[in-house]
Amino acid sequence: MTVLSLATAQKIIDAALAHSKAQGYKPMGIAVLDEAGQLKAFAREDGASMFRFDIARAKAWGAVGMGSSSRVLAQRAKDNPNFFVSLSATSDGKFLPQPGAVVIKNAAGQIVGAVGASGGTGDQDEEICIAGVQAVGLSHG
Repeated sequence: MTVLSLATAQKIIDAALAHSKAQGYKPMGIAVLDEAGQLKAFAREDGASMFRFDIARAKAWGAVGMGSSSRVLAQRAKDNPNFFVSLSATSDGKFLPQPGAVVIKNAAGQIVGAVGASGGTGDQDEEICIAGVQAVGLSHG
């Protein structure tokens, strides 16, 4: 796989939501982006707040743009806050360095996209993203 298909993106979302439901997490929003940061698929569960789309997309957008999980970016932001504030401003708020998104890698280790979630804690959001990626046989970072 050199590109992330819509069908695969939707399967990632389905698996992530199934994992979330099995864990009893609050209603989620999940965004899957392609390697260029463009929205491939999104789902917002019934009862999820209006902010879920923007937050999930911004976590995933930062991850795919910087090539690492939003958890790693959150740590980097602590070490270099001025850069990350500037990056967020430059991107018109599309960048959110908070846990809850992972990059999606193909078998060759190439980044083909990212998935971000919002609705639970950062750990819960990240956990369901990982579950979605693993369910389709891809790796994360």
